[in-house]
Amino acid sequence: MDISSAQKLAWENKLSKGFNTTDTPLEFGLLTAEVGEAFTAWRKGLPDLGEELADIFLYLTALAEMNGLDLDSEVTRKIEKNTRRTYERNEHGALIRTSTD
Repeated sequence: MDISSAQKLAWENKLSKGFNTTDTPLEFGLLTAEVGEAFTAWRKGLPDLGEELADIFLYLTALAEMNGLDLDSEVTRKIEKNTRRTYERNEHGALIRTSTD
């Protein structure tokens, strides 16, 4: 399934179930909670890490939909931008971007 299809299906599910579709700050809060749940699943080696990561993706698609964004196009654009960037390590070993956008 592509990102656009997933975004549409996730949105339709939110509408049909009566979940939040208008409160962007709430959706960011719920997304943050899901990131915490995924971290806990990873840290404890729980079997539901994949499900928690999927929850993060679904909240992310909802935020995109609430803000009129096509997440598929945004991800494609960002990957292309990241591909053009170059990095070098500084004296502390940290990667520092050396290209301009």
